[in-house]
Amino acid sequence: MALAAGARAEDTIADAISASKPILDSNLRWEQVDQQGFTTKADALTWRNRFGVQTGDFHNFKALIEIDNVSVLSDTYNSTLNGKTAYPTVSDPKVTEINRAQITWTPDASNTLTLGRQRIILDDARFVGNVGWRQDEQTYDAVRLDTTLWRVKLTGAYIGRVNRVVADAKDWHSNSYILNASYSINEALKFTAFDYALKFSTAATAPVAADQTNAAASSVSIAGLRAYGSDWVSSFKLGYVLQYAGEKPAGLNPAVFDLHEKMIEGSGTWDIYTLKLNYEALEGNGTVGFVAPLGTSHAFQGFDDVFSATGGNKTFVNGIDDLNASFVVAGHTKPWAPWFMNPTLTVVYHDFKTDRLDMKIGKEWDAVLVAGLTKNLSLMLKYADFQRAAATMPASRTKTWLVLNYKL
Repeated sequence: MALAAGARAEDTIADAISASKPILDSNLRWEQVDQQGFTTKADALTWRNRFGVQTGDFHNFKALIEIDNVSVLSDTYNSTLNGKTAYPTVSDPKVTEINRAQITWTPDASNTLTLGRQRIILDDARFVGNVGWRQDEQTYDAVRLDTTLWRVKLTGAYIGRVNRVVADAKDWHSNSYILNASYSINEALKFTAFDYALKFSTAATAPVAADQTNAAASSVSIAGLRAYGSDWVSSFKLGYVLQYAGEKPAGLNPAVFDLHEKMIEGSGTWDIYTLKLNYEALEGNGTVGFVAPLGTSHAFQGFDDVFSATGGNKTFVNGIDDLNASFVVAGHTKPWAPWFMNPTLTVVYHDFKTDRLDMKIGKEWDAVLVAGLTKNLSLMLKYADFQRAAATMPASRTKTWLVLNYKL
């Protein structure tokens, strides 16, 4: 059919489809967990294949569909759904589901509206993220608006469902609102204010009654302020983050509390080396601790995920004081071998104490090496070792990972 006078070829549906881009992300991972209290180690060999397509632009609209399949090749572990409680937990169950299905409208350079199942990552993902380390990532059925007004960037969203990392059986119904506003004076001084009203529930037919309790206990209101920035001093790049947040119960949460999170961080980079010092305090009152139900804790409180739980209560009832240091060697211009490109080595040390009563929880060492084998294929070696300070604290454990990732 001929185009109408003045019409452009790129404005036709056929051209939008022909301009589509495929999505392919294949992640083969072996994870071993040796945890105190279990006589047998957990060995999880899982293979996630994520594939889909994003269309080209049609009158400022784009569509995206993406499917996840997580296959279990070796299942001597507790996925939280397979009933194998004699093994330590690895939260990667077998699953096939729609990971993302969204329509995006961008009427101009300052505004974007996204409707449907989508990935949402705000700031450093401490409070709202996709929990991307797990094979089945966390996505949201939501409507989201991103807009820019001069130097102010605003993100507002309504979340109707949280598609969590342990498959459909443990997803949450949601009646949540998130608002995030950032203002940049310059690279050395930026501010973000956030207000997250998070209300969750599960279906009456939830497979485990505790899931309903966890959804209610994870219903909270979080509001706070973040200041951050970086600048060059001679050949050194110095950075900082200051953050404060308050938390109160919301929705069906029966608890009564008023808790706070405080974080201070400083970093310095010279050439390919970065040293970072961080201190974060999450309050606890002995019954309830500060929770981050939609946040990513793996990158903040140790790779061993000592304080993570599938119920979303990523915390400790007496709170957590986490003093940690990390050292990164990244972006070396000369490969270690022709097939070992752009290697990045990260080593992290954590010293955990309770915020209330100042009791020692334990110490953890983490290390991860990532390198490219080809343009699209990368290798990751990762290790974590948590040793508790007392028998009343979470169990000591070590975890080892070997990961091959192919991304188109």
